Amino acid sequence: MNIVLFEPEIPANTGNIGRTCVATGTKLHLIEPLGFRLDEKEIKRAGLDYWKDLDVTVYENYDDFLRRNPNAKIYMATTKARHVYTEVSYEPDCFIMFGKESAGIPEEILLDNKDTSIRIPMIGEIRSLNLSNSVAIVLYEALRQQNFDHMRLLGNLHHHSWEEAK
Repeated sequence: MNIVLFEPEIPANTGNIGRTCVATGTKLHLIEPLGFRLDEKEIKRAGLDYWKDLDVTVYENYDDFLRRNPNAKIYMATTKARHVYTEVSYEPDCFIMFGKESAGIPEEILLDNKDTSIRIPMIGEIRSLNLSNSVAIVLYEALRQQNFDHMRLLGNLHHHSWEEAK
């Protein structure tokens, strides 16, 4: 799987998303301009000690991203989409793009990707969910559809065993 952040602005969101990507074996793609420097302490604090393990690629702009990822199947996560994110069958090598916190993905890009634009349902007139939460919601649906391939499905207690339970 691939997560793409179009011009992210808040380092803590990107750090949290980076940590989620490491935990799921997902590649992170960042499209500039970024609203922060990648060496800022806020991004590393949110990503904790996982940032060094992150597979991340930075692109100069959207055209650079498209040029370096020819024929990529890209889903555009936006509050403006007609399709709900659970209605899509995600491919293992697909890209799921999320827009910047203040404005989302530009509508010109969305128009070129009408059939692959997806949304998370919400009630009322709330503008959007937090970016890192949105990434986790959609990414885990895509991974669920892949049967969480290569992920550990069983957890272990630290000081006891599940066999002790009555």
